[in-house]
Amino acid sequence: MGRKNAVFLCLAVTALVTLGLVMLTSTSVWDDEVDGYALVWKQAKWIGLGLMGAVLISMVDYRKLQPFWIPLLVGSCVLLGLCYLPGVGQSIKGEARWVKVPGVPQFQPSEIAKIFVIMALAAWYAHFQTENKKLFKGFIWPAALLGIPVVLIFFEKDMGTAVALGAAGVLVMFVAGARLPYLGGAAAVAITGMTVVVRANEERMGRIYALFDLESDKYRLGDGYQQLHGLFAFANGGVNGTGLGNGVEKHGYLPEAHRDFIFPAIGEDLGLWFTLGSVFCFVVIVVYGIAIAMHARDIFGKLLAVGITSIIVIPAMMNIGVCTAVLPNTGLPLPFISYGGTNMLFTLFAVGLLISIHRQTVFVTRAEMPVINEKKQCLRI
Repeated sequence: MGRKNAVFLCLAVTALVTLGLVMLTSTSVWDDEVDGYALVWKQAKWIGLGLMGAVLISMVDYRKLQPFWIPLLVGSCVLLGLCYLPGVGQSIKGEARWVKVPGVPQFQPSEIAKIFVIMALAAWYAHFQTENKKLFKGFIWPAALLGIPVVLIFFEKDMGTAVALGAAGVLVMFVAGARLPYLGGAAAVAITGMTVVVRANEERMGRIYALFDLESDKYRLGDGYQQLHGLFAFANGGVNGTGLGNGVEKHGYLPEAHRDFIFPAIGEDLGLWFTLGSVFCFVVIVVYGIAIAMHARDIFGKLLAVGITSIIVIPAMMNIGVCTAVLPNTGLPLPFISYGGTNMLFTLFAVGLLISIHRQTVFVTRAEMPVINEKKQCLRI
């Protein structure tokens, strides 16, 4: 690892984006609400914009963004607040996570906030790196920077994104050196609060109960329907798959086959090898994202790289866990693969930031120790 970290990172991202376009072509064309390949072309446009943005961001020194962390964080919180504004916030399937402003395509502010929250945490700890063990500057204030956006996202009923961002933020705080008892106590409080909220929501509790009995009459046509048919898709595909486009679950049986449940569609069409290949690509992103963090030239770059890697990989882990019926259904997309313009755009921007951190790294080549007045002796036998 070293100079080629960004190369392997980009190869993994390219493989996932390509697979996503192929599977979007295979799944979205059968959706009655979609006109032919319209979603494929829309996704291709978002990918093009994301790639251009990623290239531009990668050419900018990431350290120039550090002084602007306060307005960026405040701006992202304002955008999250717009989700609660009648007429501006858009609710889809009971989740008010979208914003529609005249002249601007509908977008999801939480995708923007994820990057800026991580940037704010990295900038805070870079400024107060000698006080990261203290209660207020090392824990209370950073926890507030993280907690306010997470709470705003959580009460949009976007619990999956809130949990993923919270986990990524806690990981950044841990790497920065925040005391483990503080983090553990905060995690216990957060889990307790989330448990209370979830238990008060009958739909959320139904999704949890369904995990343990997907095939029962109570859940197989209700809260467990998506996950059950996701498992059917994996079973149909087996090791080698049914062939690209030949899967049957996407024909009206598996809801959101081109969005949140595109992973089972991969398993059905292309088989175990491609699902494992997708997981391997995310492992590559983890390995080389952390490698970029380890080689970063300053603490801001290290923490930013760790956080960005986390906000890409943690949602991927959660999506795969949902599709394999290990976790309750959260509505999170699979990064780089699922259909979704805002998610694709800002996830590619995040990759551009990682490459920017890599480009500013100074790699030192170790020189061999010079040999002076070397003497060689031989023994004749």
